[in-house]
Amino acid sequence: MSEQIFVGGGGDGYSLPQSLLLKYANRHGLIAGATGTGKTVTLQILAESFSAQGVPVFLSDVKGDLSGLAVSGSADFKLHDAFTKRAATIGFTDYAYSAFPVTFWDLFGEQGHPIRTTVSEMGPLLLSRLMDLSEAQEGVLNIAFRASDEEGLPLLDLKDLQALLVWVGENGKELSLRYGNVSTSSVGAIQRALLVLENQGGSNLFGEPALELADMMRTDIDGRGRISILASDRLMASPRLYATFLLWLLSELFEELPEVGDPDKPKMVFFFDEAHLLFDDAPKALVDKVEQVARLIRSKGVGVYFITQNPADVPEDILGQLGNRVQHALRAFTAKDQKELRQAAQTYRDNPRFSTEEAIREVGTGEAVTSLLEAKGIPGMVERTLIRPPSSQLGPISSADREAVMAASPIRGKYENVVDRESAFERLATRAAEAAKAAADAEAAAEKAKAEERELQNARRYDGGSIGSSSTRSRQSDSFGESLAKVVVKELKGTTGQRIVRGILGSLFKAR
Repeated sequence: MSEQIFVGGGGDGYSLPQSLLLKYANRHGLIAGATGTGKTVTLQILAESFSAQGVPVFLSDVKGDLSGLAVSGSADFKLHDAFTKRAATIGFTDYAYSAFPVTFWDLFGEQGHPIRTTVSEMGPLLLSRLMDLSEAQEGVLNIAFRASDEEGLPLLDLKDLQALLVWVGENGKELSLRYGNVSTSSVGAIQRALLVLENQGGSNLFGEPALELADMMRTDIDGRGRISILASDRLMASPRLYATFLLWLLSELFEELPEVGDPDKPKMVFFFDEAHLLFDDAPKALVDKVEQVARLIRSKGVGVYFITQNPADVPEDILGQLGNRVQHALRAFTAKDQKELRQAAQTYRDNPRFSTEEAIREVGTGEAVTSLLEAKGIPGMVERTLIRPPSSQLGPISSADREAVMAASPIRGKYENVVDRESAFERLATRAAEAAKAAADAEAAAEKAKAEERELQNARRYDGGSIGSSSTRSRQSDSFGESLAKVVVKELKGTTGQRIVRGILGSLFKAR
């Protein structure tokens, strides 16, 4: 097995062949370029190459084109002659058509296996980003998560979080004394944001069985890494949901995988398509988190490759960590475009044979300006590169082919059926039922005490009020029990009791 993957060559007798060293593949990368310049094909050939080297891959299929990875290319394809000619031109002597082991995933469960996480695993920071909450609302959401831990209320799906927020609103005074202001308006705003999220399909993301990362890090029987493809064409209608989910998945990899230092090849490669959606209007706290994950996750053996139209879409602190770069053509029609083009060119190690800025402007479709890490992790000199042709099918596969791939999947049936175990919603409902029963029992006891008192008064009236000391002690004992019952009933029927029953039972079920 080779220690590098072939990306492309110059074909002009001057440019050097460009290969990505597996040892440095976990030092992240960038695939950039305007629409229609070949970014998707570059992503496809890199996914093929990593898979062939036994490295599992995750990528999102925004346009539906990448499903072709599951099917072999064919000599009947109209670009067959162009592909074979390019392979010969760049010295890709072992070029052959091949299919690759693919697992399809889909948040909506339509074009792949359902993929879920729990509300608790997503956490308040990413949920706040997902729902575009204000700082005050994010603070209330953090309080809700703390309360769920302390009260033993697991948050698995959206109805759990909705029920918990009702409880938080009804117990706002007590929680405010412990954690700070919990306003009813903030709770209401979060509930409205949850409703919007639910309408966008967010309820499909939360629940069980939750994703096990091991299912995305499988290798096939022949040792090739499985390529996990997330169907994202429908998901892109909710760009914030798309970006937050991918960031959550990246964070889970960071938290769960052990430190491996500098492996001979990555444990997994993660392609983040439409990366600008992650950073558009993102708060600084979130950008800082992405930067931290990008900086540290390479020690877990995970390589992250951002795909976007312009390198300027990626914050500078993160861009500086992307050592392997494939830059397709950039358009420079406006002054702003020209400035960004110059900035992009300045991030490469100059080649004395040509102007990097001009090359980025001039490269054609399927051609790119590349700079890949060399020995000791030094950035390679920039080269004009013809990207090698793909071995799998170029373009989407048929519905029948997709169904066949899913039927043969090693995880078939594992995630298809939703499991709804006891969690916050059910436990709050149980508390409501117990509180209602306690109130009913106390009221019945009070009524019984009143009846006994009436009987005692009637007995006094008939016997002339002459009752012995033993009866007097009995009456005193009864009066004490009666008084205690009255106190309980008064408390349950008063402010505290109403809050328990209304907050847990009334509002919870009436609101639904």
